[in-house]
Amino acid sequence: MTPIKLYPPKPDKVYFFGTCLIDMFYPQAGLDGIRLLEREGIEVLFPDDQTCCGQPAYTSGYHDEARAVAEAQLDLFPEPWPIIVPSGSCGGMMRTHYPQLFAGSSRSSQAEEVAGRIFELTEFLVHVCHVRLEDKGQPQRVAMHTSCSARREMGLAETGPGLLSQLTNVTLVEQVRASECCGFGGTFAVRHPEVSAAMVEDKTQAIESAGAEHFVTSDCGCLMNIGGRFERKRQDGQEGQVGGEHIASYLWRRTS
Repeated sequence: MTPIKLYPPKPDKVYFFGTCLIDMFYPQAGLDGIRLLEREGIEVLFPDDQTCCGQPAYTSGYHDEARAVAEAQLDLFPEPWPIIVPSGSCGGMMRTHYPQLFAGSSRSSQAEEVAGRIFELTEFLVHVCHVRLEDKGQPQRVAMHTSCSARREMGLAETGPGLLSQLTNVTLVEQVRASECCGFGGTFAVRHPEVSAAMVEDKTQAIESAGAEHFVTSDCGCLMNIGGRFERKRQDGQEGQVGGEHIASYLWRRTS
């Protein structure tokens, strides 16, 4: 069984692990996540040498390669401050799989210690910062997509919707089969493109059928996949397609 996560008091400082997809494709989401934390009076430190968490190699079965990548991250967080990750999949990798990856090695205790300080961004805002949001945006119907890793590995199905529910002008719509995968799955989308395409088509149809005007997610892989499918529909001339963004950007935009 996964042990119950005991949440600490709000700290003065945190580390921010930005993730590959934010670094390469969605840097604004990372900046907005940092701004949300700083607005809560927290100093945010971004280790310059951070790279990948190792998840793509790990989930593809290349554990030695994943271990080499993950090992490079372990020394980046020497102080006992929380490590905030704006992604349930990367957060799940670091919290759940780092201890397994380094079990029995000289790095085992360090991996366990780092894993114990991993918090996904929405989790940290809700359970540690106890953030209260004041909505300054226009009325909008929004669907929330929680990634598989955030939902199943980290147990965070409620934190994103909980934050959105604080926005008084946002109507959070419920899509059918909300817990289903969007079809990204990292290298799964590359290895099985036809299956992935069918899954994301189901997901976009569910979001549209719920009457959403916009969708948000806490994982940039899901954002890329779902948003990419909506963009392809727009290019094909289909009207009324839904826009999307990372929840950090959505929260910052509507409350700043």
